[in-house]
Amino acid sequence: MVVQVHELSGFQRDLLYVIAGFDHPSGRTVADELERTLECEITHGRLYPNLDELVEAGLVEKGAINRRTNFYALTPDGEEALRRRRRWEDELYDPT
Repeated sequence: MVVQVHELSGFQRDLLYVIAGFDHPSGRTVADELERTLECEITHGRLYPNLDELVEAGLVEKGAINRRTNFYALTPDGEEALRRRRRWEDELYDPT
């Protein structure tokens, strides 16, 4: 079951954008980038359940970097969902 981006929480959309901006980031890398950008602490209990939901939704894939660390990457469905979302945002808001 593929979930549409508009059905996600804002935090989950932020996760997709961060994952898209890195090459197979670890969960810690994702959390660090969100903390830097949003200027707030991202707890383990918030991060990983949301990443798992994105995996279950078919938007993100999860793989092993090593025995303790996973990586995350957008699936083709996740990439297409972000493209559609960006088109929609661009249609609504043109800062020029």
